[in-house]
Amino acid sequence: MRALRDFLPIVVAAFVLLTAAAGGARAASLADALPGFAQDSFPSTEAALNNVAASGGAQAAAIIRALQDGNLVFDPATKTVFIKTADGSLLDPATGKPITGAPPAEAKTVRLNNKIRGLIDAAMGALTLLSPDPATRLSAADAVVKSRQVSALPALKAAIAKETDPGIKRVMMQAEASATLADPKAIEADQVAAITVIRDRGDQDALALFTDLAANASPAVRASAASAASSIKGELAIWDNVQNLWYSLSLGSVLLLAAIGLAITFGVMGVINMAHGEMVMLGAYTTFVVQETIRENAPWLFDWSLAIALPLAFLVSGAVGVVIERGIIRFLYGRPLETLLATWGVSLILQQAVRTIFGPNNREVGNPSWMSGAFNFGNLTITNNRMWIIAFAIAVFALLLLVLRFTRFGLQMRAVTQNRAMASAMGIRTPWVDALTFGLGSGIAGIAGVALSQIDNVSTNLGQSYIIDSFMVVVFGGVGNLWGTLIAALSLGVANKFLEPFAGAVLGKIVVLVFIILFIQKRPRGLFALKGRAVEA
Repeated sequence: MRALRDFLPIVVAAFVLLTAAAGGARAASLADALPGFAQDSFPSTEAALNNVAASGGAQAAAIIRALQDGNLVFDPATKTVFIKTADGSLLDPATGKPITGAPPAEAKTVRLNNKIRGLIDAAMGALTLLSPDPATRLSAADAVVKSRQVSALPALKAAIAKETDPGIKRVMMQAEASATLADPKAIEADQVAAITVIRDRGDQDALALFTDLAANASPAVRASAASAASSIKGELAIWDNVQNLWYSLSLGSVLLLAAIGLAITFGVMGVINMAHGEMVMLGAYTTFVVQETIRENAPWLFDWSLAIALPLAFLVSGAVGVVIERGIIRFLYGRPLETLLATWGVSLILQQAVRTIFGPNNREVGNPSWMSGAFNFGNLTITNNRMWIIAFAIAVFALLLLVLRFTRFGLQMRAVTQNRAMASAMGIRTPWVDALTFGLGSGIAGIAGVALSQIDNVSTNLGQSYIIDSFMVVVFGGVGNLWGTLIAALSLGVANKFLEPFAGAVLGKIVVLVFIILFIQKRPRGLFALKGRAVEA
């Protein structure tokens, strides 16, 4: 009976809120409700709280929050109520404006008890759940699902009756089921029905509700919760695999971007370019320079910064690649060890040059608004920047295929790849094909740096993080074969991500490396081999 008396004010509050929301009655104004807080009695405070919540005034939430935090005070002499701020000043609770003049000498804090604290929770939940903003209502309902706040049940019933958005209403019903499941006074049939509602949510929050079921729950409720938990665990396991597959595609696209330029230079020219990672680095720093210039001179263009940086990164990295080929590599053809050492030295020079110009610290490269944020698909979380990088990698791959297939330069490059001597005899200037090919591969590495700047730290060591993986992708896929590079990048991405949960990131990479070594013993030319200079030699 006593429990019923304790619960009755909450039901009354919910009824008043529902009536006010439906427009069936005119709620008391804040001015009429506030004096009840100055009576210094719990029943008066309860009535005042209910009236403030039912008023729906703009200041209702602020007054209730001040009461909850112990910042609602009153003057015993004049029975005037105030909100006390952090700096000790007073506000008019009805308007929210500062009080002029001297504050009362003996202001007293409105007292609370457990019953009033429950009413406060219900009132705050009701005000939020009945907010005109759909996002606020959804957030409030989701918070109740996680908090399992039994005192919010009356407010939830009122909000559900008023809600018109099907998606928000479904979450509110899940919140009601969550609170019902946590309510020790709920009957068995209601809790079993609540488990069915929560089961449809199918996420970790629902699983936690079933795992933390009250000790005094009936056997039927426990059995139903165990069955629902088992079903959710199975679904979550499937979603985990789907999430890993998404991560695999994301990692594969990054490896493809980093390796596709190396596949061109290595395949056509047989050059082991250890400075390829620094071409990626130059592209990332070009993005940084473009964004800094836009921030200082034309901030409204920031969302276009990547579009501006892409051609510039291609030109910068491509030009540096042509200079390296004409100045160093062309004298070392046929001597792979010397080429490896020379390009390694070039990589150290480029790293130090960038470190001297930009400093040793990481540089900030921001995400444009269209690459920021994430969205959920079921229990799968998809970040916008990764999604755009996958699309970008596919676009670069398709464009490169078109260039190699349908342009004169692509025809000459394929001819040099398949038979250099015959191509030279047919009048193709193989030295310039070499230079432009090296420039093309370096330029693609530069635009890969633009993409990687959105998901990784922009530093002088950026390229070194991807150079080994890039060589593994090229060798595994088949030197000079773009389709092989694509399949190899995706395969290694999947292998790395699915091995990480069992072996860890480092051991997973070691396992992949050992597999590639063993694979190359059987197929020295990779998955898809082309005839080229290395084969003919």
